[in-house]
Amino acid sequence: MASDTGLAETRPGLSALPAPPDRLTRPALFLDMDGVLAPFAPRPDDVVPTARRTAVLKSLAQRFDGRVAVISGRTLSEIDRITGDGVQAASGVHGLERRLSDGTLKTAQAAPEIRTVVAAFDAFAEQHAGVIVEDKGVSAGLHYRQNAALAGPAVDLAHRLQAETGLNLQPGDMVLELKTPGASKGTALTAFMGEAPFAGGVPIMLGDDLTDEHGFEAAAALGGFGVLVGAPRETAARFGLSGVDAVLDWLERITEDA
Repeated sequence: MASDTGLAETRPGLSALPAPPDRLTRPALFLDMDGVLAPFAPRPDDVVPTARRTAVLKSLAQRFDGRVAVISGRTLSEIDRITGDGVQAASGVHGLERRLSDGTLKTAQAAPEIRTVVAAFDAFAEQHAGVIVEDKGVSAGLHYRQNAALAGPAVDLAHRLQAETGLNLQPGDMVLELKTPGASKGTALTAFMGEAPFAGGVPIMLGDDLTDEHGFEAAAALGGFGVLVGAPRETAARFGLSGVDAVLDWLERITEDA
């Protein structure tokens, strides 16, 4: 994997990772949003809540005594909007925002260089159609899903800004994000596992892209495992599911079998 992500090399993905088991012992579930709980859309705001997703999350939280959290690159407010307030514990912006099960909020102090990045991304968007800039306060994202031909220039810009600012570069699915250093989905998962109601559970992380590898590794280090959603690739996950529908199907099964 690319060294600029800060991710360690992981074992090769299998041609078909086995599906995760339907019966689990004291699971603590950590779920990414886009590509896992919700399908990708041309624009971030196009992803909307659904009755099924919200019902599944609320049922899981009830059955597993609250040991369910969404860990996403989205902000906490976006997590709440898309889940229909279906979860209490959540971490946004790749671990830089975290809401505990009791409602306590913990947010990292934004690096001042984020404002420089937002300005540069805005200038790029003004020059190129189909680009969306997402200002999350503690990070800035450049989405080019609507104009995939801009991948090269967008990557070049992100790498230049990373070198100039010292911020962390977090590539995703047709998005490049520069964020305040010091947190990841793995640090968020680890922090949750040291707190009620997650402490003593078996961590299970579901994710689809490189940002989730930190979560897979953290779950494995604490006696659990990762579940890669989507096409096989190099990963630290032990199990796999084909897509969002397969994720919701599996979550419904483990709720019924709990």
